[in-house]
Parts: sequence; structure tokens; C-alpha cells
Amino acid sequence: MSLDMFLQHCFNALTLGSLYALIAIGYTMVYGILRLINFAHGDILMVGAYFVFFGTFAFGWPWGVAAVVSVAGASLLGVIIERVAYRPLRDAPRISALISAIAVSFFIESLAVVVFTGQPRPVLQPEWLVSEWQVGGVRILPLTAFVPSMTIVLVGILLYVVYRTKPGLAMRAISKDIETTRLLGVRVDNIIALTFCIGSALAAASGIMWALRYPQVHPYMGIMPGLKAFIAAVFGGIGSIQGAVIGGVALGFVEIMTVAFMPELSGYRDAFAFVLLVLVLLFKPTGLLGESLEEKI
Repeated sequence: MSLDMFLQHCFNALTLGSLYALIAIGYTMVYGILRLINFAHGDILMVGAYFVFFGTFAFGWPWGVAAVVSVAGASLLGVIIERVAYRPLRDAPRISALISAIAVSFFIESLAVVVFTGQPRPVLQPEWLVSEWQVGGVRILPLTAFVPSMTIVLVGILLYVVYRTKPGLAMRAISKDIETTRLLGVRVDNIIALTFCIGSALAAASGIMWALRYPQVHPYMGIMPGLKAFIAAVFGGIGSIQGAVIGGVALGFVEIMTVAFMPELSGYRDAFAFVLLVLVLLFKPTGLLGESLEEKI
């Protein structure tokens, strides 16, 4: 493999890993507070991509306006899901909340098939994102630089909110002890709703960029990215934002580089992520940056 080809694969791996990282952060935020895997997270990604599709094609909005509306709409959807499907089960056994999360995922997918039909639809790619750059022997699309850059910006904003603001302080307190935080006067339900709002906004942003990277939308487009992002969150240490970023980028490089060096295994590309999950659960169940959590009796 030539150096130019290796660099080409590195750029592709960084782009894919950045997308996984952004999706994984939504999983890890919800889990960090509620110890709940929000399996509807990948479907919110899909809804965000559809919002952009209809905004640009059906309503003729500029791409930027459609993206903002998409993020706002997905954030509202995340809050509604938390209020309807998860909040009533806050004190129920965790298996009940888990089943509710799976049910919400199936409901959103089935509703999308009914409303949008199951036919894949093309996505408008802004010209400035797909005009090719030639750097030596490496061909780079602006989109390849745009996705990691946006991921860095969004993660930076999120870290500021979590570690430098009062709502972020409340989030971290709830993740340690929800009952004590409630006794201290924190409006726990509002903070949890805010967590779902932020996580869903990140899912919509990743859905928009995923649809730009792979320019089509369909009702089941969020399933595999969602599963792989969950694996990335587990690998990095679910509950850790930094771990989610590391896990997502690492998974992107594992997936791209394995196919690059062993193209005969390209048909097993999706399997690499699940093999990684099994290895992590066997040898380091808490992930790279995860903390061991004791169950309260």
C-alpha cells in the first residue's frame, strides 16, 4: 500500500470515527445519568436526517436552515420520548425501561415506514462540501474535514456545558446519586429532560452528517450506526464522554483499516465491531475510561 493510499484511508477512518463518536456521546450521557441504554437513539439520528431531506427538497430551505430545524426537531422528539416512555418507569425495574426503549425504537421505525415509505431517498449535498481537493496524491472532500471539525466543536461545547455550567453540575450530581440530588432542591426531571434534549441534538447532527457522507435516507438507516456507536461507547467506557470519543474514533480506524489491509474481508466489515465488543466485555468490561459501579441494595 502506498503512502498516499494509507493517508486516504486515515482520512476516511477519521471521518467515520468522528460520526461514531458523536452518536456514542448520546448513549453515554443517558446511561451516565439513568443507567439506561436508549435504543431509540439511532432512530432519532434517522429522524434528523429526514428533517433535512424534507427541509431542502420539499420546502426548498437553504441547507443550513434545514439543519438547524432538524436539530431543534430532534431535540424536541428526545424530550417527548423521555416524558412519555421513560419518566413513568423511573422507579420501575430496569428491565421495564429497557423493554420500553426497544419498543420506542420499533415504533419510530415503523412509523417512519408508514409516513416516509421504505424507499431510500437521495440527500442534497452542498456543492462546497463535495468539491474535491487534491493534496499531493491524496484526494480529499471538504466533507472529510467538515465532519471531524464539527465533531470537535460540538464535543467542546458539550464539555463546557457539563463541566462549567450549573445544569452540567446537576447532571454530574445526578449521575452519582439521584435521590440526594433531588433532596438538595435540584429539579431532577428537568435536568434529565435536558440530557435527552442535548443527546438527541447530537444524534440529529450526526444523522445530518451521516446522510451527507452516505447521501441517502431510509427508515432503517439508524440501526447499524446506532449499534456500532453503542459498541464504541462500551469500548471507551460507557458513561464517559471522553471515552465515547476515543471509542468512536478507534472503531472507525479498526473498521476502515482492517478492510484496507485485508480487502478480502470487506464483506465482514460490520462483524469487526461486534468482535471488538465481545473482546472488550471479556477482558475489560468497564471499557478504557469507564468506572466500576456498585449496585445499590
